[in-house]
Amino acid sequence: MNITLKGEYQPFLSGIKELEKEVNVTLNDNGIPLTIEKNNDPETIIQYKDGQGSIYYEKEYQVYRSFGLFLEKAEAGHAFVWKESANFRSIGPMFDLSRNAVMRVDQFKSLFRKLALMGFNASMLYMEDTYEVKEYPYFGYMRGRYTEKELTELDDYANQLGIELIPCIQTLAHLEEFLKWDAMENIKDTRGVLLTENEATYEFLDKMIRAATKPFRSNRLHIGMDEAEELGRGIYLNKFGYKDRLNIMVEHLNRVTGITDKLELDVMMWSDMFIKLASESGDDQYDMSTEISGEMQEKIPDNVTLMYWDYFHTKKKDYQILINKHKKLGHTPAFAGGIWVWNTFATKYDLSLKTSEAALQASKEEGIQDVFVTLWGDDGNENNLYSAMLGLQLYAEHQYQKSIDQTEWYKRTRFCTGISVEQYLILSKLDVIPGVEKGNADQTNPSKFLLWQDVLLGLFDKHIEGLPISSHYEQLMQEIKSIRDPGAELDFIWNVPEKLAKVLAKKASVGVKLKAAYDQKDKETLKEISLELIPEIIQRVKDLRAAHKKQWLTINKPFGWEIIDIRYGGLVARLETAIERITDYLDGNIDAIEELEQERLPFNVNVEKSTGLGWSSYYYRMASPNVFFHVLPIY
Repeated sequence: MNITLKGEYQPFLSGIKELEKEVNVTLNDNGIPLTIEKNNDPETIIQYKDGQGSIYYEKEYQVYRSFGLFLEKAEAGHAFVWKESANFRSIGPMFDLSRNAVMRVDQFKSLFRKLALMGFNASMLYMEDTYEVKEYPYFGYMRGRYTEKELTELDDYANQLGIELIPCIQTLAHLEEFLKWDAMENIKDTRGVLLTENEATYEFLDKMIRAATKPFRSNRLHIGMDEAEELGRGIYLNKFGYKDRLNIMVEHLNRVTGITDKLELDVMMWSDMFIKLASESGDDQYDMSTEISGEMQEKIPDNVTLMYWDYFHTKKKDYQILINKHKKLGHTPAFAGGIWVWNTFATKYDLSLKTSEAALQASKEEGIQDVFVTLWGDDGNENNLYSAMLGLQLYAEHQYQKSIDQTEWYKRTRFCTGISVEQYLILSKLDVIPGVEKGNADQTNPSKFLLWQDVLLGLFDKHIEGLPISSHYEQLMQEIKSIRDPGAELDFIWNVPEKLAKVLAKKASVGVKLKAAYDQKDKETLKEISLELIPEIIQRVKDLRAAHKKQWLTINKPFGWEIIDIRYGGLVARLETAIERITDYLDGNIDAIEELEQERLPFNVNVEKSTGLGWSSYYYRMASPNVFFHVLPIY
């Protein structure tokens, strides 16, 4: 479509030109006239009539979404008027850049263009140690950290598209990857928590906060401070003696905000530690019976916005209860939901869309002003951020609508990403397999544990006995093949799910088959497994690794891929060992395969009471029950 811009378009020209890379549009003097004008009314109006279009906007960021909406709706050639208003002050995704995958700058730019079309006006970059602090060379060492120049480039580009980039860092816990270096022992309490009441710690934090905020225009900073359960229980305890965790946390927070106040920053932090410490157990942030005391209210600094995070509840009333508990701490909180791209190869749309819909409706009704959607990458970031785009579009639509028109949401997703809804939703089928009940809300990640578990040890085999897992994955592989669109920019991210389904069609149940054949002394089946089935699995695993490596290096910096490489290498090595063990048994070189003599127990003891098929958060637990590494209990 050819467009001729009119009116007050100059401030948006460079950003709109960037959108030419995403959508079928060319700016020239011979196109459809499209007038852009500021509207004092909070309502955005987009219309097309008599061969001419217009956009009336209140906030500048709305122009980019409006431009996309105009292109999408005017393509049919019919007159239309579209009106919408923003429900939140700011809304955007939080990208986890700390779990090995550090997105390439060029890929981030492509992503920002899509976010602008969707209608987002903010984004948080979650960086535990993946940015430069020049005074501390081990900070982000060999982790793919961004340079100051790279972050400035990202901020400039996002700003061009109306998106505020906000650094999201950690100033207390979740700093394991920095504190592991012996050079930092002088500021370490436990393996991931900083040593508070220690002047060297605050010298570090001053340098860190300045480095994290310098590249960005935004005066907002998220300082983290979540999940610091070990606070005061390591070196601190030895050095200063016992002190109540709440008091340690408040004193530390005041020291940190002393730094941020000097820099005139608006500070956000995760709320969970305050809610946990207010609960009866001291560790449950979702305890509906928790009462907020007056003493607790007084301890929360006025210059900090608490951010309530929740990706678990599926009922609006649960979010409303917990939002109101936060309000009792003094202020309406910010909110962070999530699209479940973590701890699995399968984006969990079955759970993510339910939790997000309930959370966003509650946020609108309870007056939440700032909403973010987290995309964590726990345990190696085996998934990818692009697979979450359908969920991100849902958040964008909630920004502009009172209730969601599913047809419009789906159409917008296709327009902004080039991918159909069916393609996104099929990703859930990697984990929603036979044995997972309809409507399951429990965490379950069979696509991950069935790939990485050892065929000789079969730690999860008890979970899938008697289930038609192989046929499910065989059919899923064919389904993914059939819906792919080779012409789409993002089609490449379906290569890994397709190859994974192909692996699991053979590997998922091989351990069950192997154990049964061994117990029955069925040597013909054992021979078939060793000579035909496992070699076929090895080749499919190699094909999967090649696809995964190509996807990773297309999206991310190379740092961190070595972890996934090691996992694939270990998997192939163990499959080769399985062939050797079976062959030695069949040839009479050993009297028994000791691994197969062992009784199979469920990995999760209560899996039968679950609506899922089990869960594990860590690769190393899936691969073996034996010791990968030894860590002292605290430090």
